[in-house]
Amino acid sequence: MINGAHKRQNLLTGDWVLVSPHRLLRPWQGSVSSPARQQTSVHDPDCYLCAGNPRSNGHRNPQYEGVHVFENDFPALLGASEPPESDAILVAQPETGICRVICYSPDHSRPMSRMTSPELEAVVETWASQYAELSTRPDIGAVTIFENRGEMMGASNPHPHGQIWATSSTPNELARESDRQLEWMAAHGRPLLLDYVERELKSGERIVCQNDHFVVVTPFWAAWPFETLLLPRRALGDVTELHKAERSALAGILSDLTRMYEAVFDAPFPYTMGWHQRPSRMQPDSGFVLHAHFYPPLLRSASVRKFMVGFEMLGMPQRDLTPEDAASRLREARSRI
Repeated sequence: MINGAHKRQNLLTGDWVLVSPHRLLRPWQGSVSSPARQQTSVHDPDCYLCAGNPRSNGHRNPQYEGVHVFENDFPALLGASEPPESDAILVAQPETGICRVICYSPDHSRPMSRMTSPELEAVVETWASQYAELSTRPDIGAVTIFENRGEMMGASNPHPHGQIWATSSTPNELARESDRQLEWMAAHGRPLLLDYVERELKSGERIVCQNDHFVVVTPFWAAWPFETLLLPRRALGDVTELHKAERSALAGILSDLTRMYEAVFDAPFPYTMGWHQRPSRMQPDSGFVLHAHFYPPLLRSASVRKFMVGFEMLGMPQRDLTPEDAASRLREARSRI
């Protein structure tokens, strides 16, 4: 492990992260949030996402029993629209697409960390079927599947759910990651993320958990305290390419990781989780490898979060807890599951 202040490069974006382990000793008199509360009700009559309940727009949810997908009532993307005014200085382009909500189950009280393997496999199957449908549309350039869990990450509803945003163009982060992986493939003849997985498996110090088909690491370049990267052991471009054993293994490692997160501070763990998959118009031999990012904000406890402000907004991300220490704490948390 590297000691002292230093910076690390994010292989997927080219950005740099400042690492300052000595700052863990600084006192904290800043913001302290209320710890997240675990939901206990199987059904909340006031929840817009629970089965059978009316939503805010007046539509009523069906009495669904498994995974339920519906068009977002307040989508960020719409269908065809008038092209915006644009010139050389004030540049704007139209952006169309589809936004959907995925309710993981009718049980209001069970996030991923409390779901059974068959329930998680059903979520994985839904991700695959939704991606297969949306990515083949000629008007869609990329499909982003994600989840914001907890009030601290801006979730507007506590019912366990995720979202799908299918955009006509490729979003910024995915475009940068795609370019970097394409460049690596051209230069080395192998996918960047498979080379990275091999390197992490040899080292072992940033491995959080693994099974026969997937590996979770705290990436060398992680910016958030307990950030993780979920990677396949073989070249896969999107979730539709997972075979049956891999889909089961993915459900298993999602369960492992989310339960480890819960055990770190013995409390519900907020995060943003999202899948980066090969853009719809990118060639299969581009070297792009499917992966999921987990970005949790917690730093010192269930009530003290990491803020990306000041130098981090004006210069580069900065972290105190090293990725190696974060991986060690997550592995230790596993013994308490």
